[in-house]
Amino acid sequence: MKHLVPIIRHVWSQDWWSLLRGTALAIVVLIAGIALLGLSGWFITAAGAAGLAGIGIAFDMFRPSAGVRFLALGRTAARYGERILTHDATLHSLARLRVRLLEAMAKAPFIRLPALRASEQLNRITRDVDALDGIALRLFIPIIAAASALALTAAVLWFLVDPALVIWLLAGYGPGTILALVFVAMRSRDASRSGQLALNAFRTRFVDLLRTRTDLAVFGRLDAKAAHVRTAERRMRDAKTENDRIERIGGFILSTTEYAAAAGALLIGALLARQGTIDPALAALGFFATLALAEILMPLRRGMSEIGRMTDAARRVNRLLESKPEIQTGTATSTVAGCPTALVMRDVGFAHEGAETPVIAELSLDVTAGEIVALVGPSGGGKTTLLHLAAGMAPATGGVVEICGRDIRDWDEAALRDTVALLPQRSALLSGTIREALALAKPELDDSEAWAALKAVCLDEVIEDRGGLDSRLGESGAGLSGGESRRLALARVILRRPALLLLDEPTEGLDRATAEQVLSGVRDYLPEAAILLASHRTAERQFADRICEILPQRTPAPLAI
Repeated sequence: MKHLVPIIRHVWSQDWWSLLRGTALAIVVLIAGIALLGLSGWFITAAGAAGLAGIGIAFDMFRPSAGVRFLALGRTAARYGERILTHDATLHSLARLRVRLLEAMAKAPFIRLPALRASEQLNRITRDVDALDGIALRLFIPIIAAASALALTAAVLWFLVDPALVIWLLAGYGPGTILALVFVAMRSRDASRSGQLALNAFRTRFVDLLRTRTDLAVFGRLDAKAAHVRTAERRMRDAKTENDRIERIGGFILSTTEYAAAAGALLIGALLARQGTIDPALAALGFFATLALAEILMPLRRGMSEIGRMTDAARRVNRLLESKPEIQTGTATSTVAGCPTALVMRDVGFAHEGAETPVIAELSLDVTAGEIVALVGPSGGGKTTLLHLAAGMAPATGGVVEICGRDIRDWDEAALRDTVALLPQRSALLSGTIREALALAKPELDDSEAWAALKAVCLDEVIEDRGGLDSRLGESGAGLSGGESRRLALARVILRRPALLLLDEPTEGLDRATAEQVLSGVRDYLPEAAILLASHRTAERQFADRICEILPQRTPAPLAI
């Protein structure tokens, strides 16, 4: 339950006024339902008793019947208003929660971001938030409404009928209700959690099947992948069937409790009427009101049956919201005029949390303005990590990193991004025009600047053949080849004209001739920039002024460059 409280607090704090009014209307709905059945029972019994006594003509038929109609219409109107207020407020709060989760994800350590699949993470956030809508609508508000309606009904019956009926009502409903709800909550926890996990797996596998169906068909794996999807679907249906079975058992316990409580209320009412303590009409009112109390309990069964998946979703959401960014930037906002030494690293180290062997240990490196340094070495040696440290995307666990003579921790984030630019191994392109893709780096971009950057990466002729800067790209840059997409991302990076340019395998996917042209074009476009690149290709090594070899750290031995 502790995981649900922060979500309830978030939802309630965002639209508390709408939720407060919606909860009040939910209470009105329950009370109106109880009053409607109780008044109807009283009316029918009182009218019958008056007829038997021969005074039916003097019995007031109009006010009770008007009351019944008022309660019926009022209950319907209150139900409509409650649905509008609570659902609208909940959906608005959850929409804002999605934004907060995306912001929290964007602040995650950059060194972990490349490993994340954007679509998978977005689907997970969507599924988790969808699971949380029941916390307010099927758990929190129904519990408050049920407790309020029960308290008010007990007070009215105590005053109108007899305390004995109220005592029986609480004694009759209490144990059975607690048993049913606890049973459903405990037994359905695993089933609802498994159902949510199976739903997640089914959606992910189905999306992967759609995206890769051509390749799967070519390699003869389409049927195997489809069977993989059906396995997740079968697990999802089995979990739902089990959850429904548990919910029906809980419903049976509640129904049995309801019948027992109603039978006891009928017996108590009959005994009180026979003793002359109350008249038969009030005995009928107590019986029907007790019968109507089942309406306040049945909705709770649904919420309890989903508590497992709601708790799991809340745990993941809270963990993401509570995560803190590892990079703390300073407050200095001025850029440095003239930058003879763009990057200085002194005894820099980096190790993943909990790892015994560091990725980088006591490394020193200088890159001056106009210089090109290529980092070479086997995969896993720390080349990409070194670029991330230089870009301020990961915190060094030891040593000092300076950009243009200033400690990287003293830089304001915006000023740092104006000075340092990084092309990672995986660069994202969005659907839209070529102009819009480039404008992410420079919103005030004009056509001449755009064409100059495209020419620098040997992409101008390709874009011109496609229809120019206003030609459109599909999702994730669909419409360009892998090498063209890589060059467009590179053009976007160099548009920022950084003092320090960090490139992670910039010519991956390009032939030798094109790679050489692209590297020369970048150098001509940024003649004064210091360039540090991670390289696996001969063309990139020959492009560099200096080559620095980075070897994997098998023992915490110092490495100086």
